[in-house]
Amino acid sequence: MYIIIFLVVVVVAAWAVKNKMDSNTYKNVGVDEFEQIIAQKDSVTLLDVRTLSEYHEAHIPNAMLIDMKTDSFLTAARQQLPHDKKVAVYCRSGRRSASAAVKLAKEGYTVINLDGGILAWMSAGKLVEQ
Repeated sequence: MYIIIFLVVVVVAAWAVKNKMDSNTYKNVGVDEFEQIIAQKDSVTLLDVRTLSEYHEAHIPNAMLIDMKTDSFLTAARQQLPHDKKVAVYCRSGRRSASAAVKLAKEGYTVINLDGGILAWMSAGKLVEQ
């Protein structure tokens, strides 16, 4: 009986550690810190993961677009994103980019996610292009 309880505890602990690691594969930052990070253009790639129409409405200057909703997201990311640079990622509200951040981190990228997305960016009065 003790062996079964021990095994259950080990399995649950391993599952919890794996989930904890998955949720910490990228860093969430606020608008001001994100702005400081993307100012380091030589070491950071700025990535917008929204749709093309959303991108045309407004985007952060110098952002590359790779639509998270497409089946080819990871393929395009592998082809276009250099591994030697951090990836600063954003979407509309931060949800899609968080999902993209997990996928990119699993591919070996160092990822920073804009908490609150472009909505938070614009609410803070930061520059956007159309």
